[in-house]
Amino acid sequence: MTFRQKYIGDKTFYRVLLVLVLPIIIQQGITNFVSLLDNLMVGRLGTLHMSAVSIVNQLIFVFNLAIFGGLSGASIFGTQFYGIHDWKGMRDTFRFKMLFSVITSVLAVVVFLLFGEDLVMLFLKSETNSPEDIAATVELAKDYLGIALVGLIPFAIVQVYAGTLRETGETMTPMIAGCAAIAVNFIFNLLLIYGYLGFPKMGVAGAALATVLSRFVELVIVVFSTHRARDSGGQIRFRFIEGAYKSMHVPMMLVKKIAITGTPLLLNEVFWSLGTTFINQNYSTRGITVIAATNITTTAWNLFCVIMFAMGTAVSILVGQRLGAGDREGAMDVDRKLLFFTLVSHCIIALLIIASAPFIPLLYNVEPEVQTLATKCLMVAGASLPVHALIHVIYFTVRSGGKTGITFLFDSVYTWVVPAMLSLFLCRFTSLPIIWVYFIIQFSDIIKLAIGIPMIKSGFWANCVIDDVKENE
Repeated sequence: MTFRQKYIGDKTFYRVLLVLVLPIIIQQGITNFVSLLDNLMVGRLGTLHMSAVSIVNQLIFVFNLAIFGGLSGASIFGTQFYGIHDWKGMRDTFRFKMLFSVITSVLAVVVFLLFGEDLVMLFLKSETNSPEDIAATVELAKDYLGIALVGLIPFAIVQVYAGTLRETGETMTPMIAGCAAIAVNFIFNLLLIYGYLGFPKMGVAGAALATVLSRFVELVIVVFSTHRARDSGGQIRFRFIEGAYKSMHVPMMLVKKIAITGTPLLLNEVFWSLGTTFINQNYSTRGITVIAATNITTTAWNLFCVIMFAMGTAVSILVGQRLGAGDREGAMDVDRKLLFFTLVSHCIIALLIIASAPFIPLLYNVEPEVQTLATKCLMVAGASLPVHALIHVIYFTVRSGGKTGITFLFDSVYTWVVPAMLSLFLCRFTSLPIIWVYFIIQFSDIIKLAIGIPMIKSGFWANCVIDDVKENE
């Protein structure tokens, strides 16, 4: 087999890939661009405002990934059920995801209501910040969090619908819903943060309210579109939704299989997000300047990572459907080509991040030292992007075959053992400049890459996970 045959797909391959990922890239790109604009709008209010919102969003990030992790295990089954057009299997998987998401959201709201202020205080150290700055930041964070909590449940339900649609290869509906939500969020950010056109000037609370409104808009569109869609013959297009709410019963065999496969994914996303939060909390011990600079870096970096996130989804769908249909060799071939495309595309994107790094921080109304630090961090983040992109696709590859115990070790356990502990030691027990600390943390994942590549080559991950469920139906 030649290099081209092994790593580069034909026109049909890239056409299928483009149709699948382009809507995801558009939606995620617009989302992250508007997130950057939101960040700029809040940043115009001052460093304390931006730091308060950044801290709350870091906490909500843990909830978001808990939802993602809980749904990921079920999605492995949904994708493979679709590979053999088992609509009952997809319907049962959908019900499981809905029950999980609603229960988890309610629990999260209770936790944030009871312990929100204490969690915010973890990011604010009296040794590096004045009492006045700490008090002001806490009050701003409480204002933002109190409103943002309303959007948790609609966010979770949207993930259930959008994720199930993507399992069928349908990415346009989530994109349309997401773009509409983005437009609502952006418009109401302008109106409510600054009080334009007679609206109240609410500051960070206005930013939170705009986000909540956008969540409900997205929910209405994606639910309505899913239930109303018809094919050319007038039949329900998304067969899994037919009768989905006649009962919330889920077969115990499927529950057990999802629990066994999905629990490591849920724990992985929770512990990985907590590990990331822990790293950022260690960065925060160096002062509010560092919180602001890393917030600018993360927001801008996410904008450049839309292809990386889309490639993870592409692996889940294209590889997962082939595994469900029993085509193990085809799944491995597709995955190899997706990995190569990911590497090449992100080497180019890395150069774009580095080239734009000196200019992005200038858009913020922050102190010069924040802008300087953010520029340096962006250059480091850009240089490390190809490493993180490959790791991202490797993670989704191993996950697509149900090897979720391995992904738990590969992702969250590694995060806590290596970068989290490095951040703890370097930030708290050394005087190493923060930019060098950031550099070491970003590139520490090279070790993970050295572990992941041999795993992919071995092919141990390429398994069909729905055989036992089909046999017991």
